Amino acid sequence: MKRRSFLRTAAAAVPALALHDVMGSRALAQTSASALPVSSQHALHVVGAGEDRSGHPHSIHGGMSSLLFKVETSETAGRLFIIEHMHLVPGGPALHLHNSQEEWFYVMEGRVAFQVGNQRLELGPGESILGPRRIPHTFSSVSATPSRMMIAFCPAGKMEQYFRDAADPKDLHAEAEYMRRYDMELIGPSPFWKS
Repeated sequence: MKRRSFLRTAAAAVPALALHDVMGSRALAQTSASALPVSSQHALHVVGAGEDRSGHPHSIHGGMSSLLFKVETSETAGRLFIIEHMHLVPGGPALHLHNSQEEWFYVMEGRVAFQVGNQRLELGPGESILGPRRIPHTFSSVSATPSRMMIAFCPAGKMEQYFRDAADPKDLHAEAEYMRRYDMELIGPSPFWKS
């Protein structure tokens, strides 16, 4: 997927108030920056296909899935965090909710089942869904091969740190206390987990 096409899709899914804040800040920064010499302006950073913003992928769930940070929290003053979730396999995260942010999912490859609130649906490549704040949700790949998604958190909250810390196998990622540290609530097991 071309970066410009992705950005258009992501911008359409970001809640209007946060998008207004981000765009307003960028417009102000561009107006101020236009008076500066080119060498003083903030350099653009292209994140290539299959690359992580900082140069190394992040793993979760015991290394079964990997994440590529595409837009880090520091780049948007905490307003947006975007990851590419690769090698998504059946199972997915526990049923949970975010107290302070919306979570937007865009399926790039494979098929992914979602539960958002009481609704269940299955999406394929090019389809997306928004998980509103304070609404329980989870997902699972339902493809014969691993799926791949883009996921955006708005505002970013503590999600970047959650995924950085989730790489440490000593922490128990599905425990309620662990999730509360990152402003999430554990609701229960995923309905997609096999018994």
